Amino acid sequence: MKTGLIAIVGRPNVGKSTLVNSLVGVKISITADKPQTTRHRILGVRTEVDTQFVFVDTPGYQTRHKSQLNSTMNRAVQQALAEVDVVVLVLEAGRFTPADMQVLSLLPSSRPVIAIINKVDLVADKARLLPELQALAGRFPFAELVPLSAQTASDAERLLSIIRPYLPEGEAMFDEDAITDRSERFLASEIVREKVFRLTGDEIPYGTAVEIEQFTQEPSGMRRIGVVILVDREVHKPIILGAGGERMKRIASESRQDMERLFEAKVHLTCWIKVKTGWMDSTAMLKRLGHE
Repeated sequence: MKTGLIAIVGRPNVGKSTLVNSLVGVKISITADKPQTTRHRILGVRTEVDTQFVFVDTPGYQTRHKSQLNSTMNRAVQQALAEVDVVVLVLEAGRFTPADMQVLSLLPSSRPVIAIINKVDLVADKARLLPELQALAGRFPFAELVPLSAQTASDAERLLSIIRPYLPEGEAMFDEDAITDRSERFLASEIVREKVFRLTGDEIPYGTAVEIEQFTQEPSGMRRIGVVILVDREVHKPIILGAGGERMKRIASESRQDMERLFEAKVHLTCWIKVKTGWMDSTAMLKRLGHE
């Protein structure tokens, strides 16, 4: 049996969570085209006949918006790099930035690092990828350079076959039907946060978080879930609510539908908004929200 921890790292918005979801085969990490979509370190598990892949989806390494929250997220990235067996660096095809260079400087030399050039489906002229790959090879001694599209199932399967030889032999860390180490409670909060990010567009307040205040399961299997959407300032509340509360209703409705698909059971979901000024720099609040 081969098994090991594989860190998925990179700057924000390069497709790390999309890649993890494709590799696991189930959506366990939320995705949105916004900074700070992934704030926690999440494990995704994929078990095959003779291999268990344990993917560590890390927050995007933050170089802007200094806060205790971002410092906590960056520590999660650095800790993951120190603990795993294999590192997968995700880059965006045709775009290498100073933020990518910062992540590159964190990469360990003591374990294999596989560089992924993501979003190649958006590159019309594939010949442009060759000089990009050559330049990247000169920046770090990567074990592999792999162009792919994180949304393509066949590319995910190809990447699994590339990672496997680099994993050590050992006993499986999780049951064969496990897909994540996270609880339903955590996954419910992430689903709501994803809807907030997606449905508020460019208006999304930077200081938004989600806290579960109630999570119970009835004998029938139905979950009763009460969620508080935290905002940093009073002026952020109407952005979440929308005209006549319509945006909030849509956030709740779409969140409930996703939860029912994930939990395979009925969900009764209630959402509120609460102002909690300064939560991003509050050690107590960050701990309450599950940040290490």
